[in-house]
Amino acid sequence: MLPQAYHSHNLPRARLSRTLKAMEVRFDPDVEKKLNDLAAESGRGTDELLQDALAGYLDELAQTREVLNSRYDDLKTGRVKPIDGEEAFASLKAKTEAQRNRGA
Repeated sequence: MLPQAYHSHNLPRARLSRTLKAMEVRFDPDVEKKLNDLAAESGRGTDELLQDALAGYLDELAQTREVLNSRYDDLKTGRVKPIDGEEAFASLKAKTEAQRNRGA
């Protein structure tokens, strides 16, 4: 039995996947309220909203991983040289000061 503070939603089975199985997801009451409110406002089911949100998150995560891998490859192959964080901050600060002085 679930604690009273949590409610669950069953995610629907994917139609094209043979490996994805139904799962239960537990939400804090405030998250569940937001989900139910959005479903009511949009006229879409909570399962559909959850699928869309998760698909978007996973796409964004994959894109971020791709960017990070590319940056790492650039560093590893020497196409890009790393710079010291303090140097980068000092350079940014100097550029900001120069822009402020031009505007004054």
